[in-house]
Amino acid sequence: MTTLIVLFNLKDASRRDDYERWAREVDLPTAGALKSVDRFEILKASGLLTGGPSPYEYVEILRINDMTQLGADIGQPAMQAVAAQFQAFADNPLFIMTSSL
Repeated sequence: MTTLIVLFNLKDASRRDDYERWAREVDLPTAGALKSVDRFEILKASGLLTGGPSPYEYVEILRINDMTQLGADIGQPAMQAVAAQFQAFADNPLFIMTSSL
């Protein structure tokens, strides 16, 4: 299983409420329902354990059960629309593929 970690800040901090509403109402239900996704969550960073602000405002965690299926899922028109909306909010997101040891 692959876990996809996405780290990002918003392009425009004044749109935080818009992003969080969109994430709850559109992103989580749409991406979370993909055949390739076992679990999807979005976390809002609150700071570093050692003190100070986090370098990233948000963290997405997607548990992917099939990377080939993910490619097919992302190619669907509904996900293309969600991806475009995400890109309008997110400033240079980092997509990190991981696996368990």
